[in-house]
Amino acid sequence: MTIRLNPQTTPRHQLRAEKAQRNREAALNAFLGKKAEIDDMLARLSSLSDNHFNTDPDAITWGDVGTLEHYAHLLKRITDSAFSEGEHAE
Repeated sequence: MTIRLNPQTTPRHQLRAEKAQRNREAALNAFLGKKAEIDDMLARLSSLSDNHFNTDPDAITWGDVGTLEHYAHLLKRITDSAFSEGEHAE
């Protein structure tokens, strides 16, 4: 339970500090939620990779290669951004 301060009897700096704290807590919760989404996606991708991306290794076609090339391109954009590489290098 959050205790709310009375704006008529509480100094402004204390009200601002309380608002800033609530904002930090909300940002942390949003961050952790997005992190959980990413962790779930990575786990699913890892499982799919372990299963050869649902492709029979003895029946690989150039279409399968193209699909993986597309996936790799999208992931490269993410890793370049995350690690400041490629077009995101400083």
